[in-house]
Amino acid sequence: MKRFAALYRALDASNRSSAKEAALAAYFADAAPADAAWALWLLCGERLPQPVPVRVLKAAAMQVNGLDEALFADCYEAVGDLAETIALLLPTGGADDGTPLDRWIAERVIPLRGLEPAEQTARLAVAWGQVDSADAFVLNKLLTGGLRVGVSKALALRGVAAASGVPATTLAARMTGGWTPSPQNWDALVSPADVQAGRGAQPYPFRLAHPLDGGPETLGSHADWLAEWKWDGIRGQVVRRESAHLWSRGDEDLDAAFPDLVADALRLPTGTVLDGEVLVAQTGADGGLVCATATTALDEAELPPVALAPFAALQRRLGRKSPGKALLASHPAVFLAFDLLELDGNDWRERPLGERRAAMEALLAAHARSSPQPRLFAAPVLATTDWAGAGTLRAAARDIGAEGLMLKRAASAYGSGRTRGDWWKWKLDPHSVDAVLVYAQAGHGRRAGLFTDYTFAVWDEGALVPFAKAYSGLSDAEIREVDRFVRRNTLETFGPVRQVRAELVFEIGFEGILPSRRHKAGVAVRFPRMLRWRQDKPAAEAGTLAELIALANAQGGTLEPDRVG
Repeated sequence: MKRFAALYRALDASNRSSAKEAALAAYFADAAPADAAWALWLLCGERLPQPVPVRVLKAAAMQVNGLDEALFADCYEAVGDLAETIALLLPTGGADDGTPLDRWIAERVIPLRGLEPAEQTARLAVAWGQVDSADAFVLNKLLTGGLRVGVSKALALRGVAAASGVPATTLAARMTGGWTPSPQNWDALVSPADVQAGRGAQPYPFRLAHPLDGGPETLGSHADWLAEWKWDGIRGQVVRRESAHLWSRGDEDLDAAFPDLVADALRLPTGTVLDGEVLVAQTGADGGLVCATATTALDEAELPPVALAPFAALQRRLGRKSPGKALLASHPAVFLAFDLLELDGNDWRERPLGERRAAMEALLAAHARSSPQPRLFAAPVLATTDWAGAGTLRAAARDIGAEGLMLKRAASAYGSGRTRGDWWKWKLDPHSVDAVLVYAQAGHGRRAGLFTDYTFAVWDEGALVPFAKAYSGLSDAEIREVDRFVRRNTLETFGPVRQVRAELVFEIGFEGILPSRRHKAGVAVRFPRMLRWRQDKPAAEAGTLAELIALANAQGGTLEPDRVG
């Protein structure tokens, strides 16, 4: 535990990737396999199921330190991070007993989950006494959730690569498919030989795209690129080997949630892996999938094979481990494939994209002919003669439920992670609405002590109704100015949240609108962020709930707010 805590502090103390990589390499070179496995798992962004509720953690800290709730709350507000607050308040002089990281997690952290609060408090007091004050912060991070130490999965794997000599790309491939921390899995991960007997259900690491700033003219000749729709769904890989599986980009097994896709994937030839997007299709009166129909801006060749439902329909399918027959019938899932990663058991990722796509289209055309109810389709490549034509298609993306265009170099291989240069996402400009700041909460980490997490509202029948939370988009100077406003104009407090005078207006950008009971407006927006501070506009001129509903229904939707009661 002590060595991992020292690594955490070294990572937290530096902003240089090279220094972080060196610290990671030094740790992984000497760590025991069990400790190394847990450290990598945690640094890659995974987190333990919350072992102790936050209220119990706070209560235990107050009991150990002899603090009342008001004083603890003042300390928490000043520091801004619960793990750090508790570490700073704990009595000094805890004695480290040399227990390694894996035993700390297996014997002292995980067993806390599910115990009675009194027992959790007693065990926390003992645990805090077994670390010094510097290491208590890292222990508290394990108790509260993610480490948030400025290390990406790619950087963590570069550290392991430097320590083991195994290329980071090989490590990334070996970790896909739900890698779990154990000494055996660590040894297999860093083995110089490929000790895995076949890939089984394992997917490949996903290739990601960079946002395209400005127009595509900077990419060179239009003839070198393929244009595809950027779909508003869930990125996934269909894996057909001994059986069929569906994986999300986050290494989540989606087999149980999408049995309709898995059943159709079983009809693919063994040794096939497809990359694409999970979406929901529209159904007709007979229960069959509806074919997409041409619009004034798009002809048949530019359309997906089926008419797609809005993202809200896909949300009905997400997180369900066993969807019922009625839901499967009313919200049928489809998979729009845009890449072929494996064919006949052979890895095709190094072949040019144009070759991969041609083979994929032939494969799925044969699949459609043989499947009684195909759910796996090839996403269309868009025929454009120049960048201006691509821009015209991009402008029509919302007509078919897309977010814009993907631009991919036809000669590109399928890399791992966010490799820059060959794949770009050229998204539409976001929807936006002017909204009023109504609640504020202090931030964490670098923004601790400043009010940076905001709740926004729009007008509905003369009242302001909250619909979104956002914390990104303002400059540091603007954040400090808003923070001063919050402190001077607080009307009421609700724990860490402050209600403020409804005076400040911000333009809020977002990607879509969904029914939601999380907000009083009965709707929520996807990926909200602050585009600008509208200091030129009074609160009375902010947007309305009717505007949001009109935006949602502009492409033929029928959004109805979902209000509690």
